[in-house]
Formats: sequence, structure tokens, C-alpha cells
Amino acid sequence: MASRHLCRSVAMQSLFEWDFKGQPQGQIEDITRRNFQEFAAASEGEDFALALAQGVVDHLREIDEIITKSAPEWPLEQITRVDRNVLRLGLYELLFCNRDEVPPKVAINEAIELAKNFGGESSGRFINGVLGTVYREIGEPRKEE
Repeated sequence: MASRHLCRSVAMQSLFEWDFKGQPQGQIEDITRRNFQEFAAASEGEDFALALAQGVVDHLREIDEIITKSAPEWPLEQITRVDRNVLRLGLYELLFCNRDEVPPKVAINEAIELAKNFGGESSGRFINGVLGTVYREIGEPRKEE
């Protein structure tokens, strides 16, 4: 299987493209499949990349509301497309994925790495700040155990 980091990169790039095109209905799967073939064709893991991208689209309204509340000084449309979609992906993994498969700190660290690789100079700090805020608000599950 392709590394999960590579799959996250494909999912983020697909979300960026989908967002850039105006969020066309029903196209995230086609975009993600094409991008997976272009950037990760020699590996497995397409299902993981597809699940991430589709999961973000399925929960987009909830995720965008959380971004708006967690970064009130940055209107959603003013956040760069890269940062916006890295946040969406990170929040999807943080809030909606199985925490046994993707622990919260892994979701945050992966999003920070994507921001550093694809975003601007301060993207990593911005992503860390927003995801850290959300993480502190939801708490760390099973910490008491």
C-alpha cells in the first residue's frame, strides 16, 4: 500500500482542484482517481485517498463551520485554497475518522506536514493553531485510561 502520507497528499491536491473548479457536484471521485493515477499509480491505497476526499466533501458544511468558528479573524474565502483544504482534510480526520486508525495527533501532524509541503511560509503554524484549538476543545479521548 502507498504510504498514507502520499494518499493524503493526493486527497489534498484533489480537494484543491475540486475547490478551484467551484466544487462541482459529484466530481471529487473522478478528480481523486485521476490524481492518484498521476501521482501514485505504482502503489496501492487509492481507496484511502478516495475515502478522505469524499469524506471531506460529505462533511463540508460542518467542517467549514468549524473553521469559521476556530479562525474567526480569517474568513473562509480569505484563507488560501491550499490552507483551506489542508484544514478541511485535517479536521475530517480529526473529527470523523476512526481514532484507533488515525489518532488525533497523527491527523494534526500530517496536516501540518501537508501545509509545509504545499502551502506558504506560515501555513504550518496556521494549520497547527486552528487544529490545535479544535483538538483542545474536543479533548483527548481515553486520556484518563
